[in-house]
Amino acid sequence: MSKVWLVTGANSGFGRAFVEAAVTEGDVVVATARRPEALADLVAAHPDQVEALALDVTDPAGIDSVVADVVKRHGRVDVLVNNAGRTHVGAAEETTDSELRSLFDLHFFGPAALVRAVLPHMRERRSGAIVQMSSMGGQMTYPGFSAYCGTKFALEGFSDALAAEVGPLGIKVLIVEPGAFRTNLMGAAGVSEEIADYAATVGPTRQAVAAGDGAQPGDPARGVAAVLTALAAEHTPLRLPLGDDGVDAVTGQLDAQRAEIAVWEKVARDTAFDV
Repeated sequence: MSKVWLVTGANSGFGRAFVEAAVTEGDVVVATARRPEALADLVAAHPDQVEALALDVTDPAGIDSVVADVVKRHGRVDVLVNNAGRTHVGAAEETTDSELRSLFDLHFFGPAALVRAVLPHMRERRSGAIVQMSSMGGQMTYPGFSAYCGTKFALEGFSDALAAEVGPLGIKVLIVEPGAFRTNLMGAAGVSEEIADYAATVGPTRQAVAAGDGAQPGDPARGVAAVLTALAAEHTPLRLPLGDDGVDAVTGQLDAQRAEIAVWEKVARDTAFDV
């Protein structure tokens, strides 16, 4: 039986790769984007499998309307892919409140609202999968990515608890942590106004983002193929880092955390009341 997918940010990068992969599997995809006309070629090529809908994931009313419409016409959502996103570069002090809140609306509150919208239908059927597109920046960070990584850390914490809640109900949650993949993420980066004192720490990050777009080693199609393999597995992992850089960054961060805890373990444990 074919699945029904709901994919956000489907117009390019990972989102488009998810649409193409699902179509190849014989599934139906409701592909959403703020500009759904960017998906016109896929709709034209697969009119019985792909439909494009306008959705701004920072609009709660729009989310509820789209999910209700999909369920009404297709009967279910088998796979939700929370993919819509963008990056932002700026020191924590440089990042304005409006920039920070806008990013959290896109990367955290929007995905959370979509999860809440699809879960009643998934619970009723005792099946479904939720794919949360995070980043290796959901486990570690660099100077200049405090806002971006803050949103991904929040998404991962939310998703970790979510997985424990819905797993017994037959619903899978998969957190995907890509490294550098050739998408539009870096090309559309937001940039905060610079403060000179952060040139030495945040400056290299700004330069790397500007110079790296279009030269990323990761292939979104192959990344999505890995995600589909993980979803099809009997024991789907909670987290799936993607790419050599993604795997190395996440495992390196975990090793560094364990080593630091070991150094401070005695001090950290000596905190109980005297008996």
